[in-house]
Amino acid sequence: MAVPGVDKKLLCELEEMGFPEARATRALHYSGNSSVEAAINWIIDHENDADIDEMPLSAQVPVDIPIEASDPFFISEEMKLKAPEISDQVRKNREVEEKKLERSREKERIRAGKGLQVAKRMAEENERKRNVAQRKADVEEKRRARERVRQKLQQDKAERRGWLGLPVEGPLSVNPAISFSHESKNLELGKPALLTVSARKEDLMRECLRSLKRQVMGDDSQVKKAFQTLLIYVRNVANNPDDEKFRKIRLGNPAFQSRVGKFKEGVKFLELCGFEIIGGEFLYLPKDKVDMATLAEAWAVLNSAITNPYFGLFSRSVDAGD
Repeated sequence: MAVPGVDKKLLCELEEMGFPEARATRALHYSGNSSVEAAINWIIDHENDADIDEMPLSAQVPVDIPIEASDPFFISEEMKLKAPEISDQVRKNREVEEKKLERSREKERIRAGKGLQVAKRMAEENERKRNVAQRKADVEEKRRARERVRQKLQQDKAERRGWLGLPVEGPLSVNPAISFSHESKNLELGKPALLTVSARKEDLMRECLRSLKRQVMGDDSQVKKAFQTLLIYVRNVANNPDDEKFRKIRLGNPAFQSRVGKFKEGVKFLELCGFEIIGGEFLYLPKDKVDMATLAEAWAVLNSAITNPYFGLFSRSVDAGD
């Protein structure tokens, strides 16, 4: 695009009056390029145009067309004096418009900022409410979990009291001294019996199993396999106390090592049941040291550990070395 051609003489006269080149060119172009008076009238009519000081563009190749005026146009002194006033007025009007536009933009920014602040406060409040609700749900879930554990422990105690021949209701003594008697050598682990066992030993058995479970936390299959294997050893001895093969375990047996032997707590549990390490090669339970009360308590502890999913999660440690 090219700048349209205008009469150079008229353009110079307008510039001498104080009008910028772009405004004078634009005025001449749009007023017909006929006279200074027509150009000044156009400027007065369009002084508030945003593009009044922009150079007009034309697709035509600029051509300087001389205008022959029959009567020369003379710029009066009044017009010369008025031209700066008009230019100054145009400038002031533009400044006023720019200030109005800037105030409008500032108001819009303020409104947008307030809207963002309100949205942010609402989002923060909603997040706070969600956090409060989540904390309440977590507390309630923990309470329900503790209640389930408490009920499970009460159920286990009731079952053990049944095994020990105690009434199901009523508080358990701290260190019960219950006489042990059985006419046969077999202990049928599905029926109640009158047994005697130290509550301290029961705690040590439980702590062995808890410690074993904590070692492999997250691998429930390995824990369950160890507990079930110990249960089989205890049950076999209880049901067959006269059979030596059930009272003798080779420490180097691969099956024993993979399931129980690799855990020192597993070996310690069997020692609490009466087994002794012989020559570093065997775990052996002498026939005269078979204690049905101890075996029954070991069976009850193992059964609780296997069936109670919360076993060992809400308990304190017991020093197994006492």
